[in-house]
Amino acid sequence: MAGSRAKLLAAALLLSLSWGAQAGNRHARSEGEPGRFDYYAVALSWSPAFCATHDDPNQCAPGRQAGFVLHGLWPQYAQYNRGYPQSCSTERLSNRDIARYAPLYPSPKMIGHEWSKHGTCSGLNPAAYFELSAKLRDQLRIPPAFQRPAQPLRTSYADFTGAFKAANPRLPDNAVLPFCAAGGRFLSEIHACYDKAGSAMACGAAEVRRSRNTCRQGSFLIIKQK
Repeated sequence: MAGSRAKLLAAALLLSLSWGAQAGNRHARSEGEPGRFDYYAVALSWSPAFCATHDDPNQCAPGRQAGFVLHGLWPQYAQYNRGYPQSCSTERLSNRDIARYAPLYPSPKMIGHEWSKHGTCSGLNPAAYFELSAKLRDQLRIPPAFQRPAQPLRTSYADFTGAFKAANPRLPDNAVLPFCAAGGRFLSEIHACYDKAGSAMACGAAEVRRSRNTCRQGSFLIIKQK
Protein backbone atom coordinates (compact mmCIF):
# COMPACT_ATOMS: atom_id res chain seq x y z
CA MET A 1 0.00 0.00 0.00
CA ALA A 2 2.78 2.39 0.94
CA GLY A 3 4.54 1.67 -2.36
CA SER A 4 1.38 2.38 -4.36
CA ARG A 5 0.83 5.68 -2.54
CA ALA A 6 4.41 6.68 -3.22
CA LYS A 7 4.01 5.92 -6.91
CA LEU A 8 0.78 7.94 -7.07
CA LEU A 9 2.46 10.86 -5.28
CA ALA A 10 5.40 10.75 -7.70
CA ALA A 11 3.06 10.68 -10.70
CA ALA A 12 1.09 13.63 -9.35
CA LEU A 13 4.32 15.56 -8.81
CA LEU A 14 5.49 14.89 -12.36
CA LEU A 15 2.10 15.95 -13.73
CA SER A 16 2.25 19.16 -11.67
CA LEU A 17 5.74 19.95 -12.95
CA SER A 18 4.63 19.29 -16.52
CA TRP A 19 1.67 21.65 -16.24
CA GLY A 20 3.88 24.24 -14.54
CA ALA A 21 6.45 24.08 -17.34
CA GLN A 22 3.73 24.44 -19.97
CA ALA A 23 2.23 27.42 -18.14
CA GLY A 24 5.69 28.96 -17.84
CA ASN A 25 6.29 28.53 -21.57
CA ARG A 26 2.95 30.16 -22.39
CA HIS A 27 3.81 33.03 -20.07
CA ALA A 28 7.22 33.48 -21.69
CA ARG A 29 5.69 33.58 -25.16
CA SER A 30 3.07 36.14 -24.11
CA GLU A 31 5.87 38.38 -22.78
CA GLY A 32 7.62 38.31 -26.12
CA GLU A 33 4.86 39.74 -28.31
CA PRO A 34 5.64 42.85 -30.37
CA GLY A 35 4.15 46.00 -28.86
CA ARG A 36 3.34 44.45 -25.47
CA PHE A 37 5.49 46.40 -23.01
CA ASP A 38 5.12 49.35 -20.64
CA TYR A 39 7.74 51.97 -21.49
CA TYR A 40 10.96 52.67 -23.37
CA ALA A 41 14.46 53.05 -21.96
CA VAL A 42 16.93 54.89 -24.17
CA ALA A 43 20.35 53.51 -23.27
CA LEU A 44 23.24 55.90 -23.92
CA SER A 45 26.70 54.46 -23.36
CA TRP A 46 29.53 56.60 -22.06
CA SER A 47 31.92 55.93 -24.93
CA PRO A 48 35.21 56.61 -23.07
CA ALA A 49 34.34 53.86 -20.57
CA PHE A 50 33.55 51.42 -23.37
CA CYS A 51 36.73 52.26 -25.24
CA ALA A 52 38.84 51.82 -22.11
CA THR A 53 38.23 48.08 -22.36
CA HIS A 54 37.37 47.61 -26.07
CA ASP A 55 39.14 48.38 -29.32
CA ASP A 56 36.26 48.89 -31.72
CA PRO A 57 37.73 50.48 -34.89
CA ASN A 58 34.65 52.65 -35.37
CA GLN A 59 33.57 53.77 -31.93
CA CYS A 60 37.10 53.97 -30.55
CA ALA A 61 38.91 55.45 -33.54
CA PRO A 62 41.69 57.86 -32.48
CA GLY A 63 40.51 61.43 -32.31
CA ARG A 64 36.80 60.65 -32.47
CA GLN A 65 36.14 62.13 -29.01
CA ALA A 66 32.68 60.59 -28.60
CA GLY A 67 30.76 61.13 -25.36
CA PHE A 68 27.31 59.66 -24.78
CA VAL A 69 26.36 57.47 -27.74
CA LEU A 70 23.23 55.49 -28.55
CA HIS A 71 23.32 51.94 -27.27
CA GLY A 72 19.67 51.26 -28.03
CA LEU A 73 15.97 51.92 -27.55
CA TRP A 74 14.69 49.16 -25.28
CA PRO A 75 11.06 48.23 -24.59
CA GLN A 76 10.69 47.56 -20.85
CA TYR A 77 8.20 46.07 -18.40
CA ALA A 78 7.22 48.11 -15.36
CA GLN A 79 6.83 45.10 -13.07
CA TYR A 80 10.13 44.27 -11.44
CA ASN A 81 9.77 40.51 -11.78
CA ARG A 82 9.07 40.40 -15.53
CA GLY A 83 12.45 41.35 -16.93
CA TYR A 84 12.11 42.80 -20.43
CA PRO A 85 10.87 41.53 -23.79
CA GLN A 86 13.45 40.48 -26.33
CA SER A 87 13.70 38.88 -29.77
CA CYS A 88 9.96 39.11 -30.41
CA SER A 89 10.07 38.21 -34.12
CA THR A 90 12.44 37.06 -36.83
CA GLU A 91 11.83 40.10 -39.08
CA ARG A 92 15.11 41.10 -40.69
CA LEU A 93 16.35 44.52 -41.73
CA SER A 94 16.58 45.40 -45.39
CA ASN A 95 19.87 46.61 -46.81
CA ARG A 96 18.22 49.98 -47.30
CA ASP A 97 17.31 50.25 -43.61
CA ILE A 98 20.82 49.24 -42.59
CA ALA A 99 22.42 51.83 -44.86
CA ARG A 100 20.07 54.58 -43.70
CA TYR A 101 20.01 53.99 -39.94
CA ALA A 102 23.34 52.37 -39.06
CA PRO A 103 24.92 55.84 -38.53
CA LEU A 104 22.67 56.29 -35.46
CA TYR A 105 25.01 53.98 -33.60
CA PRO A 106 28.69 54.43 -32.80
CA SER A 107 29.48 51.24 -34.71
CA PRO A 108 27.51 50.07 -37.78
CA LYS A 109 27.56 46.45 -36.63
CA MET A 110 25.24 47.33 -33.74
CA ILE A 111 22.12 47.97 -35.80
CA GLY A 112 21.34 44.32 -36.56
CA HIS A 113 21.68 43.26 -32.93
CA GLU A 114 19.62 46.15 -31.57
CA TRP A 115 16.83 45.53 -34.06
CA SER A 116 16.62 41.77 -33.58
CA LYS A 117 16.78 41.88 -29.78
CA HIS A 118 14.87 45.07 -28.98
CA GLY A 119 13.37 46.65 -32.08
CA THR A 120 11.27 43.61 -32.93
CA CYS A 121 9.49 44.01 -29.57
CA SER A 122 8.50 47.64 -30.19
CA GLY A 123 5.58 46.86 -32.49
CA LEU A 124 7.01 49.42 -34.94
CA ASN A 125 8.40 48.89 -38.41
CA PRO A 126 12.16 49.45 -38.72
CA ALA A 127 11.91 53.02 -40.01
CA ALA A 128 9.57 54.10 -37.22
CA TYR A 129 11.68 52.36 -34.58
CA PHE A 130 14.97 53.93 -35.64
CA GLU A 131 13.43 57.37 -36.14
CA LEU A 132 11.99 57.19 -32.63
CA SER A 133 15.41 56.10 -31.36
CA ALA A 134 16.98 59.20 -32.88
CA LYS A 135 14.22 61.51 -31.63
CA LEU A 136 14.39 60.35 -28.03
CA ARG A 137 18.18 60.35 -28.02
CA ASP A 138 18.32 63.89 -29.34
CA GLN A 139 15.68 65.41 -27.08
CA LEU A 140 17.64 64.62 -23.91
CA ARG A 141 19.99 67.48 -23.04
CA ILE A 142 23.34 66.33 -21.70
CA PRO A 143 24.62 68.67 -18.93
CA PRO A 144 27.63 70.64 -20.21
CA ALA A 145 29.93 69.25 -17.52
CA PHE A 146 29.31 65.71 -18.77
CA GLN A 147 29.62 66.28 -22.51
CA ARG A 148 33.39 66.17 -23.00
CA PRO A 149 35.16 66.62 -19.68
CA ALA A 150 38.77 67.68 -20.12
CA GLN A 151 39.73 65.70 -17.02
CA PRO A 152 38.22 62.69 -15.25
CA LEU A 153 35.23 63.91 -13.27
CA ARG A 154 34.06 62.46 -9.98
CA THR A 155 30.43 62.92 -8.98
CA SER A 156 27.87 61.52 -6.58
CA TYR A 157 24.67 59.79 -7.63
CA ALA A 158 22.55 62.72 -6.41
CA ASP A 159 24.71 65.34 -8.12
CA PHE A 160 24.70 63.41 -11.38
CA THR A 161 20.91 62.97 -11.54
CA GLY A 162 20.44 66.53 -10.28
CA ALA A 163 22.53 67.88 -13.16
CA PHE A 164 20.30 66.09 -15.67
CA LYS A 165 17.23 67.45 -13.91
CA ALA A 166 18.63 70.99 -14.13
CA ALA A 167 19.42 70.59 -17.83
CA ASN A 168 15.98 69.06 -18.50
CA PRO A 169 13.59 70.80 -16.06
CA ARG A 170 10.53 68.85 -17.20
CA LEU A 171 12.01 65.48 -16.34
CA PRO A 172 10.26 63.67 -13.49
CA ASP A 173 12.32 62.10 -10.74
CA ASN A 174 14.13 58.90 -11.74
CA ALA A 175 13.67 59.60 -15.46
CA VAL A 176 17.44 59.44 -16.07
CA LEU A 177 19.48 56.81 -14.26
CA PRO A 178 23.24 56.22 -14.21
CA PHE A 179 24.67 52.71 -14.45
CA CYS A 180 28.18 51.96 -13.25
CA ALA A 181 30.83 49.31 -13.80
CA ALA A 182 33.77 47.87 -11.87
CA GLY A 183 31.90 47.64 -8.58
CA GLY A 184 30.44 51.11 -8.90
CA ARG A 185 33.68 52.94 -9.61
CA PHE A 186 33.07 54.16 -13.17
CA LEU A 187 30.07 55.47 -15.12
CA SER A 188 29.15 53.01 -17.88
CA GLU A 189 25.89 54.35 -19.34
CA ILE A 190 22.62 56.08 -18.61
CA HIS A 191 19.00 55.11 -19.21
CA ALA A 192 16.40 57.77 -20.02
CA CYS A 193 12.81 56.57 -19.79
CA TYR A 194 9.82 57.52 -21.95
CA ASP A 195 6.27 56.36 -22.40
CA LYS A 196 5.11 54.97 -25.72
CA ALA A 197 4.11 58.46 -26.87
CA GLY A 198 7.65 59.74 -26.29
CA SER A 199 7.05 61.73 -23.08
CA ALA A 200 9.60 61.49 -20.29
CA MET A 201 8.56 59.37 -17.32
CA ALA A 202 10.08 57.74 -14.26
CA CYS A 203 11.87 54.49 -14.96
CA GLY A 204 10.43 51.33 -13.47
CA ALA A 205 11.26 50.30 -9.91
CA ALA A 206 13.51 47.48 -11.11
CA GLU A 207 15.59 49.88 -13.20
CA VAL A 208 15.92 52.31 -10.31
CA ARG A 209 17.01 49.54 -7.97
CA ARG A 210 19.53 48.16 -10.47
CA SER A 211 20.92 51.64 -11.13
CA ARG A 212 21.51 52.28 -7.44
CA ASN A 213 23.00 48.83 -6.98
CA THR A 214 25.53 49.27 -9.79
CA CYS A 215 26.46 52.80 -8.60
CA ARG A 216 26.50 51.77 -4.96
CA GLN A 217 29.63 53.63 -3.92
CA GLY A 218 29.51 57.15 -2.54
CA SER A 219 30.71 58.56 -5.86
CA PHE A 220 31.79 57.37 -9.28
CA LEU A 221 34.22 58.53 -11.93
CA ILE A 222 33.37 59.79 -15.41
CA ILE A 223 36.54 59.08 -17.34
CA LYS A 224 37.58 61.24 -20.28
CA GLN A 225 38.23 60.17 -23.85
CA LYS A 226 41.81 59.20 -24.61
